[in-house]
Amino acid sequence: MHHANHFYGHAHVLAEYCGLDPEHPPRIEGYVQHGWNVLDGLGIGTPYLPGKPIFVWSEQTRRRAWSMGRRQATVIGAPFLYLLRFAPPPPEPATRAGTIWYPFHGWESQQVKGSHARLIDEIRATETGPLTFCLYWNEYRNDRVRAEYEKAGRVVCHGYRGFMWQDTDTRFLHNQLDELRAHQRVASNRLSSAVMYGAAAGCEPAVYGDPMHLEREDRSTAERIRRQWPELHGKHPDPAEARRSALAELGDDYLASPAELRTMLGWAPDRVAVPA
Repeated sequence: MHHANHFYGHAHVLAEYCGLDPEHPPRIEGYVQHGWNVLDGLGIGTPYLPGKPIFVWSEQTRRRAWSMGRRQATVIGAPFLYLLRFAPPPPEPATRAGTIWYPFHGWESQQVKGSHARLIDEIRATETGPLTFCLYWNEYRNDRVRAEYEKAGRVVCHGYRGFMWQDTDTRFLHNQLDELRAHQRVASNRLSSAVMYGAAAGCEPAVYGDPMHLEREDRSTAERIRRQWPELHGKHPDPAEARRSALAELGDDYLASPAELRTMLGWAPDRVAVPA
């Protein structure tokens, strides 16, 4: 199994949906897309073994993968949507308040460049309810950055993505779903998985503010994203139209049954023990 299949607990969520042990998911015969992107579903520079299948979120991603020579791409939908299928419903009465904001983040090899203080000023001038800032682990561990957001609102982190099968927070998506269900709005300064998850979970999405940039980033890609998905950008985009677009990118129409997904991922009963 490629170690990125464990990122955010994706393999664990898929195993639970399939009726398998979520603590010890079987080996996936291929590569699962681990985040929304505008390429072939794999992260830039992901080592790829030719001929192995890629399990992507949407039909649009599958077509891009095909055009880039990845001919074994299969659409399965985003793991987050499978979690929505089996996660317990929120407690009644359901109450939502305020905005959960996901600042654009860096990672091990690239850090974000820009002014968090200026971004926070614009967020506070725009949002009317209580603010929760969800920092990616990379910024959450940065005391200086975290302190800036703590001055403006509540700060949370869904957990560590994981790396090389180590330290993965297998409840990452569960933590994220709980937070999204508690908020009226979800917003970020870049279109991302989190914004689309929020729309799928019933939040009003928004993308605005200084987009910042990564070290050595190809900025033309970010500009194309803003042009291609205008319905998801702005301080108050139309929620219904934004949600339709987000669900299409997450592959809502392509979710498989547990039996179908087990077969696609190499988890058929003749290869993996399925609990009685």
